[in-house]
Amino acid sequence: MEKRVTFKGWLLPLLLLMPQVIVTALFFFYPAGQAVWQSLFIPDPFGLSSRFVGLGNFEYLLGDPYYRASFVTTAIFSGLVTVVSMGAALYLAVLADRLIKGSGTYRALLIWPYAVAPAVAGVLWMFMFNTRVGVVAWYLGLLGYDWNHVLNEGEAMGLVVVASAWGRVSYNFLFFLAGLQAIPRSVIEAAAIDGARFWTRFRTIVWPLLSPTTFFLLVVNVVYAFFETFGVIHTITSGGPQQATTILVYKVFKDGFVGQDLGGSAAQSVILLVVVGLLTIVQFRFIERRVHY
Repeated sequence: MEKRVTFKGWLLPLLLLMPQVIVTALFFFYPAGQAVWQSLFIPDPFGLSSRFVGLGNFEYLLGDPYYRASFVTTAIFSGLVTVVSMGAALYLAVLADRLIKGSGTYRALLIWPYAVAPAVAGVLWMFMFNTRVGVVAWYLGLLGYDWNHVLNEGEAMGLVVVASAWGRVSYNFLFFLAGLQAIPRSVIEAAAIDGARFWTRFRTIVWPLLSPTTFFLLVVNVVYAFFETFGVIHTITSGGPQQATTILVYKVFKDGFVGQDLGGSAAQSVILLVVVGLLTIVQFRFIERRVHY
């Protein structure tokens, strides 16, 4: 018999919901509303006056080739970060799930990178690949490869992708490992008795049962690549070279806080919010159909 908790009256449920409602309204709806309102104006850099332009900021942005190029950069960057971080995390989770001796130490070491802030992770990778004092760049020079992510666009993109994915592998690893350990061992053992090899078992049994975890991580990692990688890009490349690593969220900062185009920056933040929202809806609308709960 199913038991349900009921509350008499509306005061107690309202009090329980109030803290979350206040936090959401204060830190999400209010800033979003301010961004929408500011996107309709062109204020001066000193904030003393502003001129109403309606959708003029959006028309200018959509006609700007540099802004349209940042869409392509963001798509490439977010796709690579998601694939690299989830692929590496799944591989490590499979190894941890099969490991018997030293599994606790192995898992603890894999979780540590998640505690490193994105900006700190960016500084670490920047020093390792620094063209003058970086140890990795020095070893690459010994192998005959002249590493210079300051001038080479492909190397800059690869570096920020690896640095961003490195900080996310631990988060994905925890969920993949939990999903693997939740799969009934009897099902896998029955397939092994029937003669199915490891990759056959993984493809036909493990991967379909991991699809809810994979779908959740896909949505979360895409949002992470769009927003939380700002610190990595800012510390390593500052959007360069030649705006090769200028994703949408970094262009919002660069135009708004550096270029003092507050109206255009607010319009960019509105467009970014709409893009991420539509992308999430598409994921739930089409990709979730392949999820086996």
